[in-house]
Amino acid sequence: MSWRGVKGGIEAAKMGHDVVMSPTTFAYLDYVQGERTVDPPIYASLRLNKCYSFEPVPDGVDAKYILGGQGNLWTEQVPSLRHAQYMTYPRAWALAEVYWSPKAAKSWDGFINRVENQFERSDIAEVNYAKAIYDPVIKTKLKDGILTLTIETEAPGLEVYYTIDDAMPDKYTSKYSQPLVLPEGPITLRLKTYRDGKPIGHLVTLKRDELEKRAVR
Repeated sequence: MSWRGVKGGIEAAKMGHDVVMSPTTFAYLDYVQGERTVDPPIYASLRLNKCYSFEPVPDGVDAKYILGGQGNLWTEQVPSLRHAQYMTYPRAWALAEVYWSPKAAKSWDGFINRVENQFERSDIAEVNYAKAIYDPVIKTKLKDGILTLTIETEAPGLEVYYTIDDAMPDKYTSKYSQPLVLPEGPITLRLKTYRDGKPIGHLVTLKRDELEKRAVR
């Protein structure tokens, strides 16, 4: 059972042992799955697209020794079944495709379509799940005292609107389109994602000190 990364699984398979791939970097469902100021704080993160990028059969390893994989939800910080569902889905759906589909058949865009259809089914079934794919991925860089912000999104078709003037963001405020140089001083950045003119993600609020903590220097 290779959970401390994939190295142990590779070594075991090359020795002729059967292996289950469940590495922390791709399969730990107790990790934060979205913007860490929105989700309950946990020491590590694992977004949906990283789960889906996992290849359980490493290059140079005979696939017959890779029995499959496992997603792991440790519950030290999971107080209820509803929250267990929230932490499990949609990442378990990503791992299901990873473990049951040939590598050549994988498609992130196709998977997102299936995930959003599954969201609708889950609403009907009253199953809880996270919508972290709609929250922006915020990165900063600090060089020579200049703080630069870049934003990415996981789900397609999203637009990100933001403010730095203590107003609440909506589709009439500034729209992110390119790396943004933030002004000096104690600013508060607020962001929200929209699709087809309607809000879809959480409101994300970050003060300057948090942005600087994330910065690549």
